[in-house]
Amino acid sequence: MSRPSATPAQRVHTVVDSPCGPLTLVAEAGRLVGLYMEEQRHRPGSSAFGVRLPGPSGPPFAETAEQLGEYFAGRRDAFDLPLTLHGTEFQQRVWSALLEIPYGETWTYGELAEHIGRPTASRAVGLANGKNPIGVIVPCHRVVGSDGSLTGYGGGLSRKQSLLEHEGALPPARAGVHQDTMF
Repeated sequence: MSRPSATPAQRVHTVVDSPCGPLTLVAEAGRLVGLYMEEQRHRPGSSAFGVRLPGPSGPPFAETAEQLGEYFAGRRDAFDLPLTLHGTEFQQRVWSALLEIPYGETWTYGELAEHIGRPTASRAVGLANGKNPIGVIVPCHRVVGSDGSLTGYGGGLSRKQSLLEHEGALPPARAGVHQDTMF
C-alpha cells in the first residue's frame, strides 16, 4: 500500500452491481483507492470520485469487477488487486491488518488492536476500521464486538451479516438474526 497524495481530478470511477447493491469503484493511477456502498457512512462526496467511466473496463476496474463476481459467487476467498489506501499511518496499520484476517473468520476489535501491537487501542481501531475506503476487499466486515456481536459497519449491519454469512463466519448464535440476507 502506498500513500501518495492525489486530487480527485486524477481519479476515475465506475459503478458495478453486486448482491450488496451498487458498488462505486474508485481508481487512481491504475490502482483501486475506493470501494463504496450506497448510503455508506464515511462515503466521500461524488466530487472525490473523479470522472465516471461507463463500465468496468481497463485497470483496475475489469479485474476488480471480475474478482468481486467470483467472490459473490463463492469461487474466491481472497483478492489480488493493486490497492492504494489513503489514510493516517495508524489507519494504514489497521487496514493492513484487516487483510490478514482469514476468509471465514472474525476477529474482535481487541484482537485487531493486539495484532497491531496496540492492545489498549480497540476504540481507535474501531474508528479506523469504520473509515476503511475499500470495503469488502479490505475486509472490515470481519471485525466484531468483544462478545461476537455485529457492531459498527459503515455499510449497515444487514450487509455485514450477509457478508459474514456468505463467508461462513457467523457464530451459530448469530445466524438468522436478519431475515433479509442479500445473497
